[in-house]
Amino acid sequence: MKENEVTRKFTPDNRMQTLIDRRLQLVIEKKRDIYVDNAEFLVYHWSGEAASFSPATGEHACDIDKRIGIGDHNARVDIGIPFPKADDMPSKKGNFEYTPLNWAKDYAFFIDNSPAEVYENELIVGEFHWQLDEARYFQYPDEQRNDGFEARELGAGGISFTHTTPDLSIGLELGWNGLLDKVRKNISKFEKEGKTEQVDYLKASELIALSIQRFIKRHADEARNKASKLSDSKQIDLYLSIAEVCDNLAIRAPQTLHEAVQWIWFFQVAERMHGHGNGYGRTDLLLQPFYKKDIAENRITRQMARELVGEMYIKYGSYTAIGGRLQDMSDATNEMSWVCLEAYDLVGGINHMGVMWHEDMDKKFYRYANDVLTRHGCGVPILVNYDILKASEVRSGYKPEDAWNVAYSGCQWYCGVGTEYNDQDVNSLVLVQPMQRAIELSIKNRVEDFDGFWKIYNHEVDRTADALVKFKDVTYDWQAKVWPEMVTTFCMHDCIEKGKDCTDKGAVRYNYTSVNVLGVPNVADSMYAIKELVFTKKQYSLEELGDALKENWAGREVMRQHFLNVPKFGNDEDGVDAMAIQVAEQVREVLESKQNNKGFNYRPSLFQYMGHTYAGPMLGATPDGRLAKEPLAHGMNPMHGRNSNGIASTVNYFTKLDFSKYQGGSFQIELTPDFFKAGSEKDKLMDAFSVGFFKKGGVQINFNLVDLDVLEDAMNDNENPIYNDINVKVTGYSSHFVTMDKRFQKEFIERVNYKNL
Repeated sequence: MKENEVTRKFTPDNRMQTLIDRRLQLVIEKKRDIYVDNAEFLVYHWSGEAASFSPATGEHACDIDKRIGIGDHNARVDIGIPFPKADDMPSKKGNFEYTPLNWAKDYAFFIDNSPAEVYENELIVGEFHWQLDEARYFQYPDEQRNDGFEARELGAGGISFTHTTPDLSIGLELGWNGLLDKVRKNISKFEKEGKTEQVDYLKASELIALSIQRFIKRHADEARNKASKLSDSKQIDLYLSIAEVCDNLAIRAPQTLHEAVQWIWFFQVAERMHGHGNGYGRTDLLLQPFYKKDIAENRITRQMARELVGEMYIKYGSYTAIGGRLQDMSDATNEMSWVCLEAYDLVGGINHMGVMWHEDMDKKFYRYANDVLTRHGCGVPILVNYDILKASEVRSGYKPEDAWNVAYSGCQWYCGVGTEYNDQDVNSLVLVQPMQRAIELSIKNRVEDFDGFWKIYNHEVDRTADALVKFKDVTYDWQAKVWPEMVTTFCMHDCIEKGKDCTDKGAVRYNYTSVNVLGVPNVADSMYAIKELVFTKKQYSLEELGDALKENWAGREVMRQHFLNVPKFGNDEDGVDAMAIQVAEQVREVLESKQNNKGFNYRPSLFQYMGHTYAGPMLGATPDGRLAKEPLAHGMNPMHGRNSNGIASTVNYFTKLDFSKYQGGSFQIELTPDFFKAGSEKDKLMDAFSVGFFKKGGVQINFNLVDLDVLEDAMNDNENPIYNDINVKVTGYSSHFVTMDKRFQKEFIERVNYKNL
């Protein structure tokens, strides 16, 4: 649905509309786009060629012919040139070292030489144009890379990089001066104890805190400078208001809602300069005390509060959460929850906000969430089941006193706020590869029954998991030295007190490794087809199947149709649904049996970022009848075109799984506008559907209301400005449709688009 066709409950005034228009202009000029280095990175979350998501320019800019655009969900604003002073960075003028202090000197230089920018009509200021990995060398030693290549050969991979959720309440309470005092007190403590490693780390942290304070102060100076050149009293007042806020935030903790929102945004800018991907916790709980105080002192109106939060959304629709429960398990919904949701209703566009539902939630608030979702139609807010998130954390080993403060944090994942470095969303296990090896080995060993085949498959999944563990362990040995997450660490519990970076061993309370499992639906459908046609009916031999797959079913269309037309999961067919559960449970049990060298087990996530789009040609044909050129299924959703019995049947399958045992598994829904009858209450229907889904045990809903004809026109005419503001929830992230790679666009259009309930 186009944003300009949305009927909003709140109308932006001229000031806000100019900011919304600038956001769209950045999209048109492709200044928010983000890339991956190559298709292998999408599938394995690691390619060996570069460290992470590819910046457009700089140290790790890759071959433009290999680079893949995944949309515009990027916090930075690209201006088309590399960081101008990269050659003057300390690590390039002196000796590069894998140490926190060496890293911190580069970061301080980097932020000191990043411009402070203040634009007309803004009240929330600050943006950035480069990430540190565009200027500082970011690569692990050869021992880690060699293990990575071995893991990839078996079907696994992953990076360890900025996928956690800092507790911003720490910074909101202390401010940068308070954080600096905390660092200095612990330096003194460790100096007395003779612990030089901790002292060195905290002195590096001190450099970074001081550089962030200077960065904030430069925004105050820039605002005053702009005010001095104007005669427009209204704009002068805005600039002077910004200057006052930034002056305050440079030296003390925030006292007002304006200061709190600005503090959060500056933290995100400072943090995202060194990485991509964190969540930012429960915005309503963070901001409610400031809002209540401002209202009581007649400093602010609800409309003003709405606009402040809306400006932060315009800057970048960060992964945040609202709703859920408090520590006593009562409903956490408060007035700020409403303001946060109303702010999105005001500004629209890309956003990654999750509403955490539970049975005791304010029903009016949840109804409004569904109203916003169906009216805007582009996947905002994401609907998640708080009680499943909490149960999953407790099951993993979380203490209940920590588990209550869990937050939806990105794509399909969630995290304990400030207590967990969960290495989430950027590890991959490609389940098709162990299945392919099992077929080859079963042919070689002349396996005669499905139990024998399943036993070999189990062994191959275990081999893949072991290769992943070996790779991740050597990564963890180096992570805090290669790329510490020092800004994030300021708002993590226990870390400054221990003199450790949050990526280091023993730094945080919980340190699980979560793994995205790619291809569960295809493997489940394949396994069921093999069981039925090869071992039960003996219609084909494994040798015939192996030959057909090697040749991409060429000359065997009748055979392919037989494998394609065996019942497929997601249609409420007991046999194949049971196989899907068996496949999912098997990989879960294997991963949970493994521990990382930080002392925590592995956890499976029934999701994959966008690798399913590109994995098909890499992996070849599969026994479910899929041709090599076709994508794999998205997450745990049925393979494209295989759901024929409506949403209810798929829900019945989905909820046969116990999602408290997994680290997420989003249910993706694309509906066309004619799904809803004229005059129907879409919000009421969505409310009833989502509550029913969650009561059955579902964990997350990503919802799009899209006109397929319009999307096809947009795909074929990307340059036509009438399509610029179409937003979609792609998998776990949002993007303007026209900024996505053509293959992503095509795959999105070809997904299951439900016609009935």
